[in-house]
Amino acid sequence: MEAMRIRKIEISNFRCIQSFTWRPSPGLNCLIGPGDSGKSTVLDAIDLCLGARRVVQFSDADFHNLDVTKPISIVLTIGELDDSLKNMDAYGIFLRGFNSVTGEIEDDPGKGLETILTLSLTVGNDLDAVWALISDGAAAAGTTRSLSWADRLRLAPTVIGTIADHNLSWRRGSVLNKLADDKPDASAALVLAARHARTNFGDEAAPQLATTLGIVKVAADELGIEVGSQVRALLDAHSVTFGGGISLHNETGIPLHGLGLGSTRLLIAGLQRKAAAQSAIVIVDELEHGLEPHRIIRLLGSLAAKETPPPLQAFMTTHSPIAVQELSAEQLYVLRQECGEHTAHRAECDSELQGLMRIFPDAFLAASIVVCEGASEVGLVRGLDQYRAAMGKPSLFARGVALVDCGGGDPDRPFRRATAFHSLGYRVAVLRDDDKKPSTTTESNFQNFIGSAFAWQADRSVEEELFASLSDAGVRKLVEYAVALHGHDFVDQNIKSASSGMLDLSHVEAEYLFPPVKPETRALLGRASKKRAPNGWYKSVTWMEEVGREIVAPDFNNCDPKFRAIIMAFFKWAAI
Repeated sequence: MEAMRIRKIEISNFRCIQSFTWRPSPGLNCLIGPGDSGKSTVLDAIDLCLGARRVVQFSDADFHNLDVTKPISIVLTIGELDDSLKNMDAYGIFLRGFNSVTGEIEDDPGKGLETILTLSLTVGNDLDAVWALISDGAAAAGTTRSLSWADRLRLAPTVIGTIADHNLSWRRGSVLNKLADDKPDASAALVLAARHARTNFGDEAAPQLATTLGIVKVAADELGIEVGSQVRALLDAHSVTFGGGISLHNETGIPLHGLGLGSTRLLIAGLQRKAAAQSAIVIVDELEHGLEPHRIIRLLGSLAAKETPPPLQAFMTTHSPIAVQELSAEQLYVLRQECGEHTAHRAECDSELQGLMRIFPDAFLAASIVVCEGASEVGLVRGLDQYRAAMGKPSLFARGVALVDCGGGDPDRPFRRATAFHSLGYRVAVLRDDDKKPSTTTESNFQNFIGSAFAWQADRSVEEELFASLSDAGVRKLVEYAVALHGHDFVDQNIKSASSGMLDLSHVEAEYLFPPVKPETRALLGRASKKRAPNGWYKSVTWMEEVGREIVAPDFNNCDPKFRAIIMAFFKWAAI
């Protein structure tokens, strides 16, 4: 049996989504994006359209902007059909062709096209849900029908949610019913078990369920989930009635759905992997929920994140940097709303993006990204932001802004990295030194077409900018902090080296104790302090963070107006 795949998803007027069209990959599809961007809505739409339900309760709140005059429409194009779904007698007029290159759908399957079915779910202002297969030919002929109930049960996705009872019991549509052909006989044995004891039923059911129980035991062992020496099928204590529930228990009779949330989700993912031949679509909202970092990695492995070709088609969302690090670039989709339309930007197999996913996974979970030339810029901005937050202003992080350390080096690198983020729909900016200038074309093209760029005043590094722009009192605090960090002799030697032995720390102290501090002394201090890490005075995020919070921010109103203008423009950009 072939493993069905969703080739195309079209959503209209459903909750926060006005319009959305997406061609997911046949393997793992991880949606990321800011909160309330519609990630969970996409997963719910897939489940509602394809899930095995006879009735779904909708309300006015499910309509986009509460506008019930525009119907909810969810349309899934399904490919990789098995022979039963290609049956001409059952679905012939509804079979269509899909062009995998263009994403276009033709009403007749033709040479070079994949045979597909298109299933729609429509909800009007009467709140009634209507499922139907659609095609131009069927519409012209006035023919209507949906998938048979047996096919819906077979193709329904497995949803790994916060409630495990359904999938860890033999119930309609559960993953256990997809593992093997053996099924419990819920007739005489079940009645007898209800009358006598749960354990008696377990003994009678064991031969019927041997294959499935064996698969569950293997899956649990592979995932490191402790279930004892055997897995048993016993009646749930609260379901001992005719037709009651049969669920998984460990060797001592404790129900497996009583495991922790993370363990149950991990086990269900492993079971779904075993059941891929029967149903190959799985949905996981917030995959990290209830899982430690190492178990997040194990869950992704259970969902075949590293396997080629992929045996499962998985749809998931995450807010976990660990998950982003583990994914390949082409498995990541950034959901964005632009001009009323939602789009899913695929990372593609890009070496720049893949490297960024490994080094800065948290940035991919932000709304806006600032690529800073080095750790000093990151620390300074964080320190200023902390001071502003203490004064009651919204922080950058509350606004969804991530700071990325570019690590210095090539002055064009920050623009390349910011451009890579922008290709996924992120709002981006660059904050750079001006002692090493990027190419004019690179920066001008970036500012004209991609994002904003902020630079210190002419030819200055961040340290030179601070020593040139702060008040005399601010300069004194900068020097004293350097001495506190590195010692008197270290700072003294740096000053002597930068001045070719003409000045030392005592000369600097005399100037800020009896101001003003001369411009040439300020320039000297800038040069002395900016050596590369670890010899620079403030060359770490933590050190420069304290400089920003404890020295620059309190002195801000006394600083050079041009420096203040740069900082205010930056925070204005971040506040949008």
